[in-house]
Amino acid sequence: MVHREELTLKHARELDKQDSLAPFRNEFYLKENHYYMDGNSLGLLSKRAEEALLTSLNDWKEHGIDGWMDGQEPWFYYSEKLGEMTAPLVGAEKEEVIVTGSITTNLHQLLATFYQPRGKRTKILADELTFPSDIYAIQSQLELKGYSPDEHLIQVKSTDGYTLSEEDIIGHMTDDIALILLPSVLYRSGQLLDIKLLTDEAHKREIIIGFDLAHSIGALPHKLHEDGVDFAVWCNYKYLNSGPGGVGGLFVHNRHRGKKPGLSGWFSSRKDAQFDMDHNLTHAESAGAFQIGTPHILSSAPLLGSLQLFEEAGIENLRRKSLSLTRFMMDVFRQELSEYGFTLCNPLEDDRRGGHISLQHEEAARICKALKANRVTPDFRSPNVIRLAPVALYSSYEDVWETVQILKGIMENEEYKQFENTRNVVA
Repeated sequence: MVHREELTLKHARELDKQDSLAPFRNEFYLKENHYYMDGNSLGLLSKRAEEALLTSLNDWKEHGIDGWMDGQEPWFYYSEKLGEMTAPLVGAEKEEVIVTGSITTNLHQLLATFYQPRGKRTKILADELTFPSDIYAIQSQLELKGYSPDEHLIQVKSTDGYTLSEEDIIGHMTDDIALILLPSVLYRSGQLLDIKLLTDEAHKREIIIGFDLAHSIGALPHKLHEDGVDFAVWCNYKYLNSGPGGVGGLFVHNRHRGKKPGLSGWFSSRKDAQFDMDHNLTHAESAGAFQIGTPHILSSAPLLGSLQLFEEAGIENLRRKSLSLTRFMMDVFRQELSEYGFTLCNPLEDDRRGGHISLQHEEAARICKALKANRVTPDFRSPNVIRLAPVALYSSYEDVWETVQILKGIMENEEYKQFENTRNVVA
């Protein structure tokens, strides 16, 4: 039997002293004596993001409509600039990425573009654990093309209710599948899927495959171009800290360069042709073609400041710290909370885990309420999951230690029993 040294607050503080990314914590607005563990749902505001937003507001104030070309950050090229800054985070060429729309509108766009049923290939393959919005979008696109979702949407089952098997997914890649949409990281359990393996297997069968990166972008590096992924979508308000309702992003591999967007709009245009006002669209040859309407500048601006921090920190460094934080949290959980009925339902292996951990408990909803009452911001997912995300840019090891100690106190004193075991309107 291997003896493990007992972890203490001193260990946490030593790890913080060794953390080269610790200075980035000062870039964020953090509450004193409050432990924010919900960056996988909404990241915190950084001073750079605030500054970037104020810059765009000032451009509006000073230039009016001329802000489109003459502002400090010209709005006409804003989406392209942000796409170029985002490309290294997803392992893409700069022309393969655009910041636009929302994650679900971008998904509608790319489904409308790439879901082209032909012959017996009429079905879309997804999974039963994916985020509901993705399923709603798939169902809508099937119905728009005259297909019943009951028959033409195939969802891979989970054997444990939390994780998926790549072998099971591959087994469902039959010759009636036209398109596959999967999460890179499962939102409930934090499981990281093998994107390259699944992409290779899909392409062997001549199936288009795309990924929802909502719970991975900003938490871990990607190689979308190298891996050959056809398309991807994401939101920027989680690990990328762009603010509530911040503009989303999308990737389309260069092999599809020049492909006509399924849903066209004014900003699908090639930049030099847009103001010709021609009723025949000359769409961009880059991912910019998959824009539809005018960019939402004030919802995009905070991302500019946030991406500057990612450029300085480096996504590989952030991934190393993220894995270390979640590993430390799991070790402290095992040490401090083994007798209180919690089950870790996220993968334990580093190469299978995203940026958050997931705890299953029958009293999860009321435990989350008790955590909030005790200066911890967690995340609840129905019916019984507590998600906790120590974020590499602004969370410390001491934050992790204190979070677990607060949770232990709640369980020891049964403080959760003063709350109802039902979710809030926004869980």
